Amino acid sequence: MFKLETQTEKTAKSVNEAKELALNELGLSESEAEIEVVDEGSKGFLGLGSKNAVVTAKVKDIPSYKAKKFLNTIFAEMNVSVDIKTEFDGENLSIDLSGEKMGIIIGKHGETLDGLQYLTSLVVNQGSDEYYKVTVDTENYREKRIESLKALADRLADKVSATGKKYTLEPMNAYERRIIHAHLQGSDTVTTFSVGDEPRRKVVIAPKNPPERDYSRSKRPFGSYAPRERTTYKRPYNAHKHSNYESYASSSSESFTEEE
Repeated sequence: MFKLETQTEKTAKSVNEAKELALNELGLSESEAEIEVVDEGSKGFLGLGSKNAVVTAKVKDIPSYKAKKFLNTIFAEMNVSVDIKTEFDGENLSIDLSGEKMGIIIGKHGETLDGLQYLTSLVVNQGSDEYYKVTVDTENYREKRIESLKALADRLADKVSATGKKYTLEPMNAYERRIIHAHLQGSDTVTTFSVGDEPRRKVVIAPKNPPERDYSRSKRPFGSYAPRERTTYKRPYNAHKHSNYESYASSSSESFTEEE
């Protein structure tokens, strides 16, 4: 796991020199650190008995500091230049990234961005007595993605309502699946559920009232060629074979990907 020191102690001929050494090592400005003068030192008499000053510097905003140091290390390995801005309210850490190659940082459907967020959260919470929620975003991607998923859910819900066929979406992470479920939970015509195992778990959008089919059974008297007497009854479209949502999703389902 990525390890990072959040405080340091420096010794120098003067307090100012020791302070500068400590801030340079942490990569902070004076306003971003808590400075404590352990020993002011002394010049002695005629150079004899002189004593160096001792200063400690501690990071004020440790979660933001950890996040920036970790992400800068990652971006250096990726050979991309990224500006990192953080906002910390004591419980939530919001990180906004900006630069020229943000497409690389986002990845397909935000997979790279999600990976960076997950790893940054691990680093920020490592060794902490409290849990901080970390969000990493760039170019307002996450809000745009939410709106895109809602539009996709509406479009497919209309298709399901019109055709009576269920649609299975491409694999999504738990966060995006929750967006689909929450957006359609009030629908009168469709329902949603998830199938499969991580990391390829998928959302299924299905009709609440599947179309009914007519099934006929014939009865003919034994040894008689009389016309068949037909008895008609109805049962739900999927009742004859679907004992659970998993089997329902796997039968006669139309898969859907956003590229379609």
